[in-house]
Amino acid sequence: MNKFLIVGLGNVGGEYIDTRHNIGFNIAEALVSKHKGLFRTERLAEVAEIKFRGKILVCIKPTTYMNLSGRAFKFYLDKEKISLENTLTIVDDLALPLSKIRLRGSGSDAGHNGLKDIQATLGTDKYPKLRFGIGSDYPKGFQIDFVLGKWTSSELPIVNKKIEKCVETIEDFVFTGLQRTMNAINNLEFA
Repeated sequence: MNKFLIVGLGNVGGEYIDTRHNIGFNIAEALVSKHKGLFRTERLAEVAEIKFRGKILVCIKPTTYMNLSGRAFKFYLDKEKISLENTLTIVDDLALPLSKIRLRGSGSDAGHNGLKDIQATLGTDKYPKLRFGIGSDYPKGFQIDFVLGKWTSSELPIVNKKIEKCVETIEDFVFTGLQRTMNAINNLEFA
């Protein structure tokens, strides 16, 4: 049976729940919940295993904090014997507007510390990433406050639509592959 590693990035701890930076956790949770799975605490991550159309999805939320996400990623990649192209890392992205999500098969960390650590641990940037646009609507010098801040009530309807679409995107990625899924979602606009 074909296996996939789904890595939702975020930070553990009550103060980070439902923040922009934790959207990777939220999407992984939505995927696992949809497929009636449950997360359990294991080494370096909360882990859930679900099945989808004959595939096994090992979903992790690293408990190492964002800046050390590479350790958990590599541990489960090796433990589960999953090929790098069968991974999908879900991450927030300041460079994308809130109206966008973007799927790529490779690419730089774009200044994101979680991706930076994964790239340093793996020695490559050639692994699929699902980027969730959070926009950059903050005053100069307030990037950290913005990223670690909670969604506003006006943002939540779009965020919820995008979470649902991201879950479908992960399913499409697993079932139909990277290229077809990229073609289907990369030009979508959410309002």
